[in-house]
Amino acid sequence: MRTCASTIACLLLLAFPALAANPDLPIEGLEQRVEFWKKIFTEYGANDLVIHDRFHVNLIYDVATDSDVQARLAAVRSALEEIRSNLETPENLSPAAQQIQAAIAGQGLQVSVEVLDKLSANIHTQRGIKERFRDGVVRSGRYVERFREIVQRHGVPVELALLPLVESSFQNVRSNAGAVGIWQFTRSTGRLYMTVRGRIDDRLDPYKAADAAARLLRDNYRALGSWPLAITAYNHGRGGMLQAKEAHGADINAIINEYDGPLFGYASMNFYAEFLAAVQVYDDYPSYFGELVLDRPDAPPAKAVVQTASAAKPKPAAASGEKYKVRRGDTLWDIAQRFGTSIRELMEKNNLSRPAIYAGQILLVK
Repeated sequence: MRTCASTIACLLLLAFPALAANPDLPIEGLEQRVEFWKKIFTEYGANDLVIHDRFHVNLIYDVATDSDVQARLAAVRSALEEIRSNLETPENLSPAAQQIQAAIAGQGLQVSVEVLDKLSANIHTQRGIKERFRDGVVRSGRYVERFREIVQRHGVPVELALLPLVESSFQNVRSNAGAVGIWQFTRSTGRLYMTVRGRIDDRLDPYKAADAAARLLRDNYRALGSWPLAITAYNHGRGGMLQAKEAHGADINAIINEYDGPLFGYASMNFYAEFLAAVQVYDDYPSYFGELVLDRPDAPPAKAVVQTASAAKPKPAAASGEKYKVRRGDTLWDIAQRFGTSIRELMEKNNLSRPAIYAGQILLVK
């Protein structure tokens, strides 16, 4: 029995290498959610629409494309209705309905009229992001070492240096909600932790934003008392999570299962599980994507920056009027660092009203 228990423990450690070492980031009760997001990150691509249950997310009914999603959704609804109509005569089910009934049972759900009605109301589609996640792992090489140093300096778990995998795939992007940068700060939250005014927008500086994110997460933890709640608050807001904790306590599973706050929807419910899944995949990315060549760090780690004046080598100056062609993945911050200038100077020199740039754009850098 001891040998068996040891073997099982070893297997669990292999399955969850990073998380097993950090009890502050528990996975208990969230295993099915984490497995679902690992599939979204590694198995399903941009052309795949996973038809599944909004709450029991790993209850997957089918996988569609944009061209046939409506037909496949209708087939799932029809199968659920067929199961409901044949609760007493399951032998009459069609092969498609039998398959869905088996998937429901596989999630530990007792098939009943009430359960089937809820499942029918909660059919959801989730697009795969395998390609985007893989590209995010590659881009992470530019930043992750410095990010780890920054979050640790603020007493935040080192794993949270990987939060941009979930937020932005390590790109300076703008969300539909107006969140900006690798760390996806909205203007209102950004102003609490960095300079966001006029043409100065520190949300676009990966390292200033990382420092702000670490302080925000630390403040969330101090207010909420657990890292699962603090991380969820990064998506849902500290005030919303304080209300959830007041109603259901500090257990993230209880909040997911029972909290019915008006803004606590699919994204907030899954945010912590997405993060856990991202860490797991990142820690073993060759198993999912093969060997990848990660981008080189775009700056030395903070501890290596301090050097003697005689050892410091100035950056080569660009020629007057020098131009630069933007490459895929470039940001104004990257280009400013490369040419020893600032985001503001680049924007003024190129008459940019916003800090957005695109691949192939020609910029004056000096």
